[in-house]
Amino acid sequence: MNLKEILHHVDHTLLKATASWQEIEALCDEAIAYKTASVCIPASYIKRINDKYGAKLPICTVVGFPLGYSSTEGKIAETRQALADGASEIDMVINIGDVKNSDYQKVTDEIKELKKVVSDKILKVIIETCYLTEEEKIAMCRCVTEGGADYIKTSTGFGSAGAKLEDIALFKKHIGPNVKIKAAGGIRSLEALEEFYEAGCDRLGTSSTIKLVKELEKEHKL
Repeated sequence: MNLKEILHHVDHTLLKATASWQEIEALCDEAIAYKTASVCIPASYIKRINDKYGAKLPICTVVGFPLGYSSTEGKIAETRQALADGASEIDMVINIGDVKNSDYQKVTDEIKELKKVVSDKILKVIIETCYLTEEEKIAMCRCVTEGGADYIKTSTGFGSAGAKLEDIALFKKHIGPNVKIKAAGGIRSLEALEEFYEAGCDRLGTSSTIKLVKELEKEHKL
């Protein structure tokens, strides 16, 4: 396993409600040291991170998180503030109620509206696979593609289950050529990290990776 290469595709994540600045700062230092793709953090820390680290560290944050049922206008406001504070990547949660109502056009329209705001920055769309049927997952692949998002993302990590390899395979069959895949939620081993990467995920959201890498380094296995 080329672990160093895989780390370049990791969004080093800390989204727990109790996250302190000390923990966030440690996360950022690790992300720089191990050259991860970004840090994925609560929006309240974006400006402070940007002020300290600047261009050295891409900042990802979440919008409509974790349940997705805030209004489109609310998600737009969150996105605009996050970008103004220094975020370069936005992971938005879809309105799962709209999916359950089969109002797929509304989901697509919301993605389009957020992509307009994000512009040339990165927009990832969290569809929370654990709550969806296969038919709904396929529909979300279409919505994400038609909405112009950059990534489809499996999970928030706060649902009843996280990323599954069978969902990655399903995404690959149904997303458009310009949409990449992010797996997140429940990726807690280096073996799982490698499996999802090799399955075709361009990004991997996890809070566990660096801890595991440090353990390997201590054992002189890396």
